[in-house]
Amino acid sequence: MQVMLLGMPGAGKGTQAERITREFGIPHISTGDMFRKAIANQTPLGMEVKQYLDSGRLVPDDLTIRIVRERLAEADAANGFLLDGFPRTLAQAEALDQMLRDIGKPLDVVLYIHVPQEVLLSRLTGRRVCRACGATYHVVFQPPQREGVCDHCGGELYQRSDDTEEAVRTRLEQYAQTAPLVEYYRERGLLRQVDGEQPIETVWSEVRRILLSIGG
Repeated sequence: MQVMLLGMPGAGKGTQAERITREFGIPHISTGDMFRKAIANQTPLGMEVKQYLDSGRLVPDDLTIRIVRERLAEADAANGFLLDGFPRTLAQAEALDQMLRDIGKPLDVVLYIHVPQEVLLSRLTGRRVCRACGATYHVVFQPPQREGVCDHCGGELYQRSDDTEEAVRTRLEQYAQTAPLVEYYRERGLLRQVDGEQPIETVWSEVRRILLSIGG
C-alpha cells in the first residue's frame, strides 16, 4: 500500500502517521528522514545532499527524487510506504509520479487532512515547551496543571520563537503554496479529504476506514 499524507503544519499529520505505520506495517518516510538516513549511511547521494544542506542551499528536485528512489528500494518499503513532506510543488509531484511508475509502486491514495487556517493558527501558537526536559503542552488542548510550570520536572514552560503568531502565519503562508497539489491529486482520483478539526480518534477512524477500503 503506497500512501501520501498532505496537510498544513498543525493539522495532525504526525499523530495519524504514527498510527498508520503501527496498524499497517509500512514505514513513515519524510524528506528529512530520507536525507538524514542517506547522510548517516554515507551513500554517494547522501554525501551530495550533505553538501547542499551544509551550505544552506535547497536540495534540487532531481536529487531529492533520486534519494526517494534509493529509500524506497530498502527492504522495509517492500510492502508499501507512507510518504510525508514531499512533494511540495507540482513539478516535484510530476517527477515523483514518473519515478513511482518506473519502480512499479504508484500511489494508492493521498490522504489530505484539512484544517482551516485560523484553527491551525490557534493550535500552533498555543504550544508551550519545557526548557528543562522538553515536554510539550498546549494552553487549550493539553494545559499543564500549573500555568507556566512543567508537570514532569517543574521546569519553566516557554513559547518557541517559531510558534509566535507572526512566525506561524509566515509558515502557513509558505505551506499554502502547496495548495495546487490538492487539486493535482484530486484530478487524478487519488485524493481523500479528512476533516482534521474532528477529535483525534474520529480522524483516525476515517483514515483507517479509507486505508482498509483500498486493500490495506
